[in-house]
Amino acid sequence: MRTRVTLLALTIITSGFSRMARAQPVATADLDPRIVKLVQSVSEERLAAILKKLESFATRNTLSSQDKPDRSIGAARQWIFNELTSYSPKLQVSFDTYQVAKQGRITRDVEVRNVMALLAGKSPRRIYISGHYDTVARAGGQSTANASGPTFRDPDAPTPAPADPNAPLDNTAPGVNDDGSGTSIAMELARIFSQSGIEFDATLVFMCHVGEEQGLLGAKLHAEKAVKEKIRIDAVLNNDIVGNDKGGNGIIDGASIRVYSEGPEDSPSRELARFVQRWGSRYVPSHKIRLMARPDRFGRGGDHSGYNQFGFAAVGFRESRENFTRQHDVRDTFEGISTPYLAQNARVNAASAAALALAPPAPIVTSERGQPQIGRQPTGYDANLRWTASPGAVAYRIFWREAWGPDWQHDLVVGNVTQAILPNMQIDDYVFGVAAVDAQGHESLVSPYVSTPRPAAPVKTVQSGG
Repeated sequence: MRTRVTLLALTIITSGFSRMARAQPVATADLDPRIVKLVQSVSEERLAAILKKLESFATRNTLSSQDKPDRSIGAARQWIFNELTSYSPKLQVSFDTYQVAKQGRITRDVEVRNVMALLAGKSPRRIYISGHYDTVARAGGQSTANASGPTFRDPDAPTPAPADPNAPLDNTAPGVNDDGSGTSIAMELARIFSQSGIEFDATLVFMCHVGEEQGLLGAKLHAEKAVKEKIRIDAVLNNDIVGNDKGGNGIIDGASIRVYSEGPEDSPSRELARFVQRWGSRYVPSHKIRLMARPDRFGRGGDHSGYNQFGFAAVGFRESRENFTRQHDVRDTFEGISTPYLAQNARVNAASAAALALAPPAPIVTSERGQPQIGRQPTGYDANLRWTASPGAVAYRIFWREAWGPDWQHDLVVGNVTQAILPNMQIDDYVFGVAAVDAQGHESLVSPYVSTPRPAAPVKTVQSGG
């Protein structure tokens, strides 16, 4: 096998790059028919049925009753568990349970349970599709908090202790959009992926988090456990408030979805967001994916941030036009949902997760010391890129963009090599990355070449006498 290729034909011309180096759109014939079928399998009717069932529990507050048969969080999580179990014997369904002490918005010690369904792949690396099933309703809801400005008491401040701290909080909090919508996507995709007959390279986890409204508790606890147990999580696609197409200001947008990701510009989460846009758009071209270069909306957060805090690549899906009167409010009911819009967002998730789960792992572009394997050899004016081979890859795609550009502008496929030299490509002027490609054309996340920060060295000064 050749380990290096020199791209002599790659030249810079005054009007830009040569045609061979321009990124070309993927034709429909190049799409994997199995992923196309997965995308087409998303059912509006099943999504609606899940939402109506979740609404029927009246509340799913983390601090609500755990022992009622048909109301509150205990009944809701057991129904989610049973429903996931019914989809396929291939799904490994379990409660991910923690004992949380009184703190912040948790007014008493409480047991919390994420509900997770694992679909084993050929490798242990994981890709998550998630939402949170817990709910909350406060006086005035999110719309009052937004409109009142800084004089309004922060609704996310610690909850005052009730007269009876051990009493369950069973006040009505239907939470159909926040976040029954994200939960329904995780559950529906668990069904269609587990029944697809596809053998994925990565292991897929369909996660219904708990405790999001009290500080991302379920996500943080699970991410912390993954670090301790050295579980490899390559990506988290988190969905939170993704079912409404009409904003509270009357503006309607049922044709796009926002995807938030934390920086810096070439962070793992930003590369995941770019992957979602690149591949989600190809399989669902009628739905625009709007990338947001910030961790989340101003002053608000979601479970993807819980994973970010522990070093995992995670992005947050948010509907394009929010109606704040249906968030943290008793008015967050099924009437505020557009099931066609919710289904489109589910399809983007399905396409992105399937494309990533079928692809090889991303190549490693750093040395054992963590340094990027990029240089100017052999002339001093070239881009010399090296990487570690990825299992299952038969080729690699090199990406680059101008150093001020937010997204990849150009790409070029090279063979089964672990080094490429791009003549006359000043590495100071461009950002480079490489992705692994398998025999069916499935492509990994891009691994960018990122400079490691230099530690600040103290400067010694001469102390004058005095």
